[in-house]
Amino acid sequence: MELHQSLSLLIIALGAFFIPLISNQLHIPPVVGEILFGFIIGNSGFKIIACSSWFCFLSNFGFLILMFISGMELDFNEIEKRGSFKGILFGLLFFMLTFCFAYLFSFKLGFGIYLALVLSTTSVGLVIPTLKDSGLSKTSFGQDIIIVALIADFLTLLGITVFDMYTKFGFNFKILALGLAFLLSILFLLGLKLFVWWNPKIFARIFSSKEYSEIGVRACFALMFSFVSISAMFGLEPILGSFMAGAVFSMIFRGKTGIEEKISGIGFGFLIPIFFIGVGISFDISDLLNFNMIVLLLELIFASFLVKILPSFLFFFRKFSFKQSISGGILISARLSLILAAASIGLELGILSPQMNSSIILLAVVTSSLAPVLFKFLSKR
Repeated sequence: MELHQSLSLLIIALGAFFIPLISNQLHIPPVVGEILFGFIIGNSGFKIIACSSWFCFLSNFGFLILMFISGMELDFNEIEKRGSFKGILFGLLFFMLTFCFAYLFSFKLGFGIYLALVLSTTSVGLVIPTLKDSGLSKTSFGQDIIIVALIADFLTLLGITVFDMYTKFGFNFKILALGLAFLLSILFLLGLKLFVWWNPKIFARIFSSKEYSEIGVRACFALMFSFVSISAMFGLEPILGSFMAGAVFSMIFRGKTGIEEKISGIGFGFLIPIFFIGVGISFDISDLLNFNMIVLLLELIFASFLVKILPSFLFFFRKFSFKQSISGGILISARLSLILAAASIGLELGILSPQMNSSIILLAVVTSSLAPVLFKFLSKR
């Protein structure tokens, strides 16, 4: 390895270790600290590190694991347990209103339906920890927020997937073939689950924490790369396949197996921080250094909160107070991994410009930093 690459690896490794410690002191999410660290050492800062081949590989791998974990966060047990028919209907209505407001804003700015999908995203990975820190995750108010976030996560990814397929193929046989491929994969996993049900000892041994060969972890990676490969063969974005793989795993193996913690340890302990640092490194502040782009960025930030806060008045019908309704809408405004994925796909499809992609990255940094802090402040008061 060349000297420059060795120094780059050392800087990134030290940054990935110290950033969470510094972020906790600053009361911002560690991933925001990682993006800001990338700003400093990348194109917008001192330009110490560029995206070399090995760094791009690790960053892309981290992105795939992040989307796989995001899919696993769609806890179908939680939806069934916490989401009565009224609760799920409430979440669907909340999302529909969010999307309608987002579409009106997108239309006003001269963008299409894709930006509306981008603005409709949320971050379950920020919502649930914030509710737990506030001691509200077990309350009816916290459960309603979780249901809203889960439904928004799932429907926005579904909408982006359909949009991606339609943009590339239109409505033709290839879409049916792709759907059939994923359906066969799901049927195979259902058959595997049935086998596991008849042979619980084998399942327990595979997913045991004492299994040194870590067959369960290998199975998860095999599942993830299978869906990624199917997506790539049909011309779809690999990150969509990775998200679907995580969602299918969560749907089939609903019980907590301990595998989630192991995958999260591998991802958030090493690869995912490299991805977020890479987001910051590739960000170019010069894309936004003109008056029109600054105005657009401010409008996007304003709209990102507005499209979530306006539907939050539905909480009144769930017998929550005005302050609770506003705070719930603010927390659901937090966006991070999913909006970055949506921006990346939009850039690949040529729907979003590099300047808009940079604006969405800053939007993710702002909302993921402000929303949890404002929610906690309103909750304490």
